[in-house]
Amino acid sequence: MTGWDPRAIPSLAGRCVVVTGGNAGIGYFTSEQLARAGARVVIAARSAEKAEAAIRSIRAQAPDAELAHVRLDLASLASVREAAEELAAFRPLHALVNNAGRVLPSRVRQLTEDGFEAIVGGNFLGHFALTTLLFPALAADGRVVGLGSDSTRMVRLEADDLWSERRYAPFRAYAFSKHAVQGFHLELARRLAAAGDGRRSLLAHPGWATNAYAAKRVGITDRDPRSQRVFEAVTGWAGQGKDRGAWPSVRAVADPDAASGTFFGPSRQLAGRPVPVTPVASSASPAFGAALWANAEQKSGIRFPL
Repeated sequence: MTGWDPRAIPSLAGRCVVVTGGNAGIGYFTSEQLARAGARVVIAARSAEKAEAAIRSIRAQAPDAELAHVRLDLASLASVREAAEELAAFRPLHALVNNAGRVLPSRVRQLTEDGFEAIVGGNFLGHFALTTLLFPALAADGRVVGLGSDSTRMVRLEADDLWSERRYAPFRAYAFSKHAVQGFHLELARRLAAAGDGRRSLLAHPGWATNAYAAKRVGITDRDPRSQRVFEAVTGWAGQGKDRGAWPSVRAVADPDAASGTFFGPSRQLAGRPVPVTPVASSASPAFGAALWANAEQKSGIRFPL
């Protein structure tokens, strides 16, 4: 896996990939790069208007791209169920990229439509439910890719307060959501291996990726508020553009040699080519993964078919 070239992706012709949040940021560039490699890409996102803008932009780069949009609100389990029914019609799905997520949490604790803390509820539980419901539609060699984060190295996991019922702080909640995402995908990899299932579960993280240093896409990379654009212009030099931030996710989907349970990230932590990296021990703990899985099934009311 050492010779992977993110600018020379193997052909993905005939393969169908779902990208949640594929209309903006890293998700957009993940969708664009996969589409340019020949994959049929289904963008699962809340806003039809933004999804259509993304589709137009991708077609400007890849005129023959096969693209579609399905509405998905990860903060609503009812919306997840509806989206899963529509997405299953594209079967067989060769990859599900669980990319979407809130990066800027609210200052005060908020709840999803179903009454769960909003950041963990959307970033993790919504994706757990979507993956569970779509699993039967996943091809025999299909992959599920989760978006982890280096925030898990900055905030120690307190598994007994994952939902911030004891104490809420915005970045703490965000980091907890990423601990949960990582824990889920690593637990899924373990369960797939135990069941002798050929499908794969992988993780990726983008490093420090900004629109300010990305390839320009009208209506995509120029939508950020001015304050965010200034912040990214000042700090983004330490990382890379969101186009390169998409490379770990794309490798997780497209590298034929990528093993289940692999976590891809930038070679220099914040920037660089996508290489295998090591998750924090707390996210990788089998005990955490098993407890998280049971908790997610209980809260979502959906049992994973594995």
